[in-house]
Amino acid sequence: MPEDRRTHPVDELLPPVKMFTSGLQHVAAMYAGVVAPPMIVGPACGLGPTETAFLVGASLFTAGIATLLQTLGFWKVGARLPFVNGVSFAGVTPMVAIGKAQGPEHALPVIFGAVIVAGVLGFLLAPYFSKLVRFFPPVVTGTVITLIGISLLPVAFNWAQGGDASSPDHGSLPHIAMAAVTFVIVLVLRRVLRGFLRQISILLGLIAGTLLAIPAGLTDFSVLTASAPVGFPAPFHFGAPRFDTAAVVSMCVVMLVCMTESTADMLALGRIVGRPADERTIEGGLRADTLGTALSPLFNGFATSAFAQNIGLVAMTKVRSRFVVAVSGVILLVLGLSPVAASVISLVPLPVLGGAGIVLFGSVAAGGIQTLATAALEKGENALIVAAAVGIGLIPIAAPDFYHAFPKDLLVVLDSGISTGALIALVLNLAFNHLGKRPAPAGATEDGTGDGTEAPPPAPADPAADAPAPAGTTGAPAADAPPRPVTDAPAVPPQTVRRAPDGPPRRPDHHR
Repeated sequence: MPEDRRTHPVDELLPPVKMFTSGLQHVAAMYAGVVAPPMIVGPACGLGPTETAFLVGASLFTAGIATLLQTLGFWKVGARLPFVNGVSFAGVTPMVAIGKAQGPEHALPVIFGAVIVAGVLGFLLAPYFSKLVRFFPPVVTGTVITLIGISLLPVAFNWAQGGDASSPDHGSLPHIAMAAVTFVIVLVLRRVLRGFLRQISILLGLIAGTLLAIPAGLTDFSVLTASAPVGFPAPFHFGAPRFDTAAVVSMCVVMLVCMTESTADMLALGRIVGRPADERTIEGGLRADTLGTALSPLFNGFATSAFAQNIGLVAMTKVRSRFVVAVSGVILLVLGLSPVAASVISLVPLPVLGGAGIVLFGSVAAGGIQTLATAALEKGENALIVAAAVGIGLIPIAAPDFYHAFPKDLLVVLDSGISTGALIALVLNLAFNHLGKRPAPAGATEDGTGDGTEAPPPAPADPAADAPAPAGTTGAPAADAPPRPVTDAPAVPPQTVRRAPDGPPRRPDHHR
């Protein structure tokens, strides 16, 4: 008999203390990733420290909403898995490009308008996207994730120099030294710590770097005095949303990237918790992602998607209850309702944030490379797809003025290496691996055809990759199965052999 859903570990209610401490672990593991995007986008849109702190609080609040939608759900919304959602890194570079194109006065309203449209479009596409996931194989998703990390690294370098290029001490030796010390601290912590502490090594590195920066005079405590202990992220605090065509197109591409990442993460998480993610689960999870994205701008937040590091935490701790992650969502909501708590991260000097950011953003790029390792680059034209997409995607980084003669509306898309790289990878994958391809022979596997259309790999999280998959969900080859017991029964034709009652279970009819 199938196991009762109410008794499955995913649906288990743990004791209150364990629920809270386990939920707090998830918040600690994701905190640095949640606050980094608003700390990049805010200054790029002309915000000062106090307004940037407000944006951080809004991001924490909307991450809590999206996480509750995923874990608890309603109607056909939510994967109902221990699935943590937060601000997606995929949208950072396009939003910075939008901010530069629109100027400080209209930057955030235009960003929020584009995010709303992208979220609504994603919600409508959710029932169909799970059927189209074969058009987003590892050769596409790996390229995009790699470009996300590479595109964010220049931001970390700027932070390491002090963040303000017009300042006389920009790139000074004290700034670079502080970034280098933080970088080394994070690496050392990552090397010597184990378990949960290893998961939050970046957060611990930020704390240690900030403490060291205090005697150096690099820490500004004024933001704390300007923040209230309790506050609500007022709807449309930065103005009513504005809708710009180029910005909408750019964020719709980001939404497709986020949906692809979330699909891969749901497949990985389903295997880890022993409840494989079927089409219905993926559809519900994508609805939660996109609904959370559409609602986020109401509270001054950005596009949301899955956080892969929390999938690793589930695999490491073996705590599979979705209600634990729901507690994480509540904690995020509380943090978002306390401007003082949100502004604490603003105490971190930019050089310290830059040193840790090199590791954080580099890890994102490494995750993309890990995904590309499963993309069968030696077959077909997959290596060419990656080469072309990465090459085009690097243009805005390597040659920022390359598109200076193009129309202003196009620059919102072209100045984002993520958007252009994703479009190139998707189009080339369709051209080389789908259009005009003959159907695979009966019994042939997709990964053996060289078309790069294998199923999305597990999310790039170290502990998740090392975790043993639950029995019956790994899809191990038959050659690895234990041999059948030898009996003294006379030989008979294979089709008439009857297995003993306690023998291996019969294969389902649809596999015959």
